[in-house]
Amino acid sequence: MTHPALPPASARWRRSLAALFVSAATGFACASAAGQSLNVASSSRLPTLGDTAREDLSPIVERKLGEEIMRQIRRDRDYLDDDQILDYLNHFGGALVDAVPGARGETGADFGFFAVRDPVLNAFALPGGFIGIHSGLLIAAQTESELASVMSHEIGHVSQRHIARMIGQQKQDALLPIASMILAALAAKASPDAAMGVLMGGQGLMADRQLSFSRDAEREADRIGFQIMGAGGYDTSGMVAFFKRLQSANKVYGEMPAFLSSHPLTGERIADIQSRIRETPYRPRADTIEFHLAKARARVLQDGSTTGLRDTRTIFETQMNQPQRQQLVAAQYGLSFLALKQGDLVAARSWLDKARAAMQPKEGVFSAPPASDGGAMFAGLDLEIKLAPGQPKEVAQQALKDAERYVNQYPLSRALARQYADAMIAAGKYDDATRYLRDQVRQYREDPKLYDLMAKAYSQQGKIALQHMALAESYVLAGALPAAVDQLNFARKAGDASFYEQSVIDAREREIKERQRQDKELEEKVK
Repeated sequence: MTHPALPPASARWRRSLAALFVSAATGFACASAAGQSLNVASSSRLPTLGDTAREDLSPIVERKLGEEIMRQIRRDRDYLDDDQILDYLNHFGGALVDAVPGARGETGADFGFFAVRDPVLNAFALPGGFIGIHSGLLIAAQTESELASVMSHEIGHVSQRHIARMIGQQKQDALLPIASMILAALAAKASPDAAMGVLMGGQGLMADRQLSFSRDAEREADRIGFQIMGAGGYDTSGMVAFFKRLQSANKVYGEMPAFLSSHPLTGERIADIQSRIRETPYRPRADTIEFHLAKARARVLQDGSTTGLRDTRTIFETQMNQPQRQQLVAAQYGLSFLALKQGDLVAARSWLDKARAAMQPKEGVFSAPPASDGGAMFAGLDLEIKLAPGQPKEVAQQALKDAERYVNQYPLSRALARQYADAMIAAGKYDDATRYLRDQVRQYREDPKLYDLMAKAYSQQGKIALQHMALAESYVLAGALPAAVDQLNFARKAGDASFYEQSVIDAREREIKERQRQDKELEEKVK
């Protein structure tokens, strides 16, 4: 199903939005108080913060702010809503966070990683632990250690709660950009141009203070990111390698990459990182195949135009001539995904089979075992092909059997869990699907796709009230509150709503309308 979409965003709007999101973490970021130092190199835990910062922006408020912004981002057409990429980023990012005790901060912050469709090399952190990666940056990273350097840096910003620390020092002035973010999220529902004006206005009011804090905050995030990379077993030289390549791109193309613009990289910072590298034993780490498969998916999804897809095909065909097995497998996987997007299911199946075969060691040829086998991502694409429109009924039946096997084999894959539910619906197992989805919703309440699938299953069962109630929850998570209220009204008028369901509808409608009232009140205050 499709949510009410925001008006098409111009490149300028998207860049302004991304720039503000960066400022939410790095522009708001501030240094430690004068004389306060962070000795992360000699500590097994990340540095902690004083209580003064929390008095101004509690972790709960910070998280709610981030969730509100994320609701708007998920509705934008350039939010890269690809389950496999989201799975990869969250598993990869989660492992980085867990590599260092205390990386979640004293508040035990939850982290969420996502991607946006944008060729500009950038990454940004939002309030509450949400970290975004531009597709261009994911594609440009040559190794997993380079990607780890960027994500660890952003984790450092989040773990130090730079937004809360900024408010702790700037008091009421710091509320201006936060209010601008909230208002921009609300204004974006009606007009991207109006939202951009609010965003840029909030940025302008804080521009001078942001510049005065960014250097110390970036150094702090560097040190923490470096520690996270080392603890995770990644090559710490990847941080300097990636930053230097961005600087080289600046010299060649004459335009500063967005990541360097929003994360100023000075010679002092590079020297500091290099000195830490010299003190750290070199530990080479092989890239996982998932890294290369995620890059291939991002390349296909970044530009869906005829020219873009043609260029992507050329890149994959060239990549297949490289001697590394991972490059060959990723190119074949990418060609399979590209064929699927173009509706050529026969070619999609052929290229996927070749990619899977290429992952198997050749008989009589010694090679080091791969760091991972990419099984969950291969399984996901297999199901995507089998569940694609135009497949015969028997293929859908086989998809259900395979999906059940896959979810048992890879229980941590959120992508496969959704595909399993989709396979049950495609095979007509509606009762099984709704039971499974109800259990999934209890575990993952913030996943709108689960509610969409539940609505689809209820629709097939003829349970109209439950269908609209599920759609209402999906719209709430997408930030489309008026549409959610409409769905509850449809559910109320459905003839099959029980007395209990009518009570639930009434209570949920009151909650949503109260939230609408609070949003309007906030908008008036900011004006």
